[in-house]
Amino acid sequence: MLSVLDLFAAVSFPAIDPVAFSIGPLAVHWYGLAYVAGILLGWLIARDLLKRPHLWPNGQAPATLQQIDDFILWVAIGVVAGGRLGYIFFYDFASVAANPMRAIEVWNGGMSFHGGFIGATLAMVYFARKHQIRLWSLFDLVASVVPLGLLFGRIANFINGELWGRPADVPWAMAFPTGGPFPRHPSQLYEAALEGLVLLIVLQILARAFGALRAPGRITGIFVAGYASARIFVEFFREPDVQLGYLYGGWLTMGMVLSLPMVLIGIWIFVRSGRQTPATQG
Repeated sequence: MLSVLDLFAAVSFPAIDPVAFSIGPLAVHWYGLAYVAGILLGWLIARDLLKRPHLWPNGQAPATLQQIDDFILWVAIGVVAGGRLGYIFFYDFASVAANPMRAIEVWNGGMSFHGGFIGATLAMVYFARKHQIRLWSLFDLVASVVPLGLLFGRIANFINGELWGRPADVPWAMAFPTGGPFPRHPSQLYEAALEGLVLLIVLQILARAFGALRAPGRITGIFVAGYASARIFVEFFREPDVQLGYLYGGWLTMGMVLSLPMVLIGIWIFVRSGRQTPATQG
């Protein structure tokens, strides 16, 4: 139970304008810049990994630099389209069914990671088949840099004062402008740290120092299970979407439901990667 003293003890929310800058009538938001920064920096790191053939199976990178340059557009479309459709179907279907125009109102709810994950996966499958690229190695390449996008995206959520946490009395709790008077967990920063920074460091170390990319699917499995585990953990501190609330028992959320299968899938992919032989890798 939060006391009156807890309300006054809350850390002040840094009032950062969600609009990074404006060019005439065009307003550029931090959220959009987060997507651009995540994709561009991820692209640069992916190119660096491709320049190191000794990291890959049989000393051969799965794609050329030109191919990965072309791939950026495909994965960007997959992430954005899948993320928006995922939010609609997983979190806001009733509202969109009642008012279809809401589907394009990205300021009314935003993007779903799980939807973006599905969209990006479909884009990778199509691109790999079209260019005859080893699919699991392409998965690994993308998975190794995805946490960058998550890091920037969650920081943008924090700047926007959205997707805040549950009421809390921890010393770093803060009252968000749209979250009522109660101090809350800054759960966006928890996610930025775990899903973003920590997972990025772990995957890059495994890829560069421990040869994880030489076992196609290993980085992918660790990413999928690692992201899902971090998401489930943070969901215990994050306020559920208001239109859904708790699905069961005052603790189960849609984020947990969507992430649990990912843990199992990630473990399966990891185990599968250890059973591959050089003749069957791909």
